Parts: sequence; C-alpha cells; structure tokens
Amino acid sequence: MKAGLEPGKHAEIEITVTPAMCPHFDGELVHPLFSTWETVHYMEMAGRKVLAPHLDDDEEALGAHITLDHKSPALIGARVVVRAEIESLHGQRLTCRVTAKSDGRLLATGRFVQIIMPKSRVAALLDRHAP
Repeated sequence: MKAGLEPGKHAEIEITVTPAMCPHFDGELVHPLFSTWETVHYMEMAGRKVLAPHLDDDEEALGAHITLDHKSPALIGARVVVRAEIESLHGQRLTCRVTAKSDGRLLATGRFVQIIMPKSRVAALLDRHAP
C-alpha cells in the first residue's frame, strides 16, 4: 500500500438528483427523493475514490460494511455532495466517515469499511464461490 492513507484524507463526489435516482418499486416511482440505495452507492464510490490512489498494483479492496442514517431528504434537481473521510486504518481495514449534503444541509451520515487484500486473495475468493 502506498503512503498517505491517514485520518482526515477525503474525497468528494458531486451529483444532481435525477428521477432515476429515486425509489422505484415494481417500476413505479414511490417518492421524488434521492433514494437510500443511491446514497449508499455514492458513499461507496467516494470511499473508493479515497482509497484507489493508494493501492499497489497487486492490491484490491472489498467493501465489508456500510451504515447510513437519513437526516433530511433531497428532491429531484438537488445538487448533492457525497464525502468520504478516513477515520482510521487498522491493519488492512480502512474506515471512512461518509456524509451526503445538499446546499449545506446534512442529508445522511454513515461509515464505510473496506478491506485491503492482495488481488490473488480476491481471485481465490471469487473462484471458491463461483457457480
């Protein structure tokens, strides 16, 4: 692993909420709001963005845990900034605090954990669980 994965390092992703990012069940729009699953998706992307530049060529990471607590909704058209900030690195376990905000208003908070491992171990895991 390359140097620099230290508490406080962060990455952000900016998006605009579209109808496709809202909850749809059985093909029907339920609420015109930024969905939980899209929020999680962008929190994982921001966490990956923090980590990726520090992985060696023979390393990969897998998501191990994520939490999300909603605080406020974001409507279609809202600009959302999703941020991941390193909280800790213990061995190969990277934990980031993740937030989503819109115009300074807190939408969601949580934590995202990634486990860093050799690519060969990832390949072995995939092989072991292949159909």
